Amino acid sequence: MIVSIHHAQITIPQGAEDIAREFYCELLGLKEIAKPGSLDGRGGFWLEVGDHQIHVGTEDNGDRNKTKAHVAYLVDDLEDSRKTLNAAEVKVFEGIPVPGYSRFEFRDPFGNRVEFLQVIDEG
Repeated sequence: MIVSIHHAQITIPQGAEDIAREFYCELLGLKEIAKPGSLDGRGGFWLEVGDHQIHVGTEDNGDRNKTKAHVAYLVDDLEDSRKTLNAAEVKVFEGIPVPGYSRFEFRDPFGNRVEFLQVIDEG
């Protein structure tokens, strides 16, 4: 029986770890955590998001700009997040409305789709 999500993995081109760290750690504020030593030689890095992890792996095939696959992050201030992304010249796209949430999407520097959501009170 599945009880939780442990991690999700996204991919970046081989050798692009510094750009990915700048985007995910510096701009988005995610915390990098150590990978097990047995995986050190494979490239990429791991991030911690609350009780979950995002594994950033390296892979040189596929066009990430054409996929719907994505990670959705719950944020506490969607408009502040939008301002941060706009200041970094990241193009934000409005998402299809979903009851109970405000949301938008964007692509990381490698074409990975990312979604930010904030719970709204529909009271």
